[in-house]
Amino acid sequence: MSRRLIVPAVVLGASAGVASYAVRGLLARQAAVARRLIGKPLGEQAPHADRVWKRAYGDPLDLLLLGDSIAAGLGAERRKDTLGGRLSKGLAKHLQRGVRLRTAAVVGAESSTLGAQLDTLPRGYRADVAVVVVGGNDVTHRVPVAEAAGHLAEAVARLRAQGTEVVVGTCPDLGALRPVPQPLRRLGSLASRQLARAQEEAAVQAGAHAVSLAEVVGPFFVTDPDAMFSLDRFHPSALGYRRTAEALLPSLLTAVGEHDRVPHGHRLPRLHSTRASAKHEAGSLLMRVPDIPGPGS
Repeated sequence: MSRRLIVPAVVLGASAGVASYAVRGLLARQAAVARRLIGKPLGEQAPHADRVWKRAYGDPLDLLLLGDSIAAGLGAERRKDTLGGRLSKGLAKHLQRGVRLRTAAVVGAESSTLGAQLDTLPRGYRADVAVVVVGGNDVTHRVPVAEAAGHLAEAVARLRAQGTEVVVGTCPDLGALRPVPQPLRRLGSLASRQLARAQEEAAVQAGAHAVSLAEVVGPFFVTDPDAMFSLDRFHPSALGYRRTAEALLPSLLTAVGEHDRVPHGHRLPRLHSTRASAKHEAGSLLMRVPDIPGPGS
């Protein structure tokens, strides 16, 4: 996510028709204060984590990360603590095979740049599974929800067309950002949750697994912000990335065929859900049909 945070234009759009000129001025001043408090202590470059993780296991699975600074791992001090590093180690442990990580995510990216990130991949490259985390900058830059969700759906469709499984971590709850004062923080929370809902629906319709980061991992950031956020109090810390990776991992394992069910806060692709339901119904039917006696019974 971008450190430009919730700019006055976002607030003006979110509060149009209900806030007075004086209130809009207050929100604009609050946004300016928040930007000064956050600053840019982390710079613009996340640790480079692309490599084969747990190479000794062999038979590496290809994992691709797309999206913004969270997907890139800004805020982590070591590559093993980035989101990509954490996911790679988690997958390798569960699958007992190596994981070849490639990160195309860009700090400050919006959903509209996902296509360009895919364009940077080498010709012929195809990941086994891709993780997309994006949306914060769409909220802070006042991108219409339908437009942002549409760009996400297009990226998912491109990946699915080439046989890549996709897991989307929906927009985090910007209400967890303590440097942002009220009521600006509340408006940011409402806007980010609205986008997250649209992303979830767009993702599952396009064939991706969706994980509500606000629901699954968001409470950790609210209750323990000092540990979960990095130096800028805006991007995750090493612990924040560990929790985020743990939140995404169940859907990743389902996407690669290790499980067929996911916990609360996760949604299966629409087609996958239909097939799973049919499989469950067929299994229930078989359980209800009495055994057919064989010869000599």
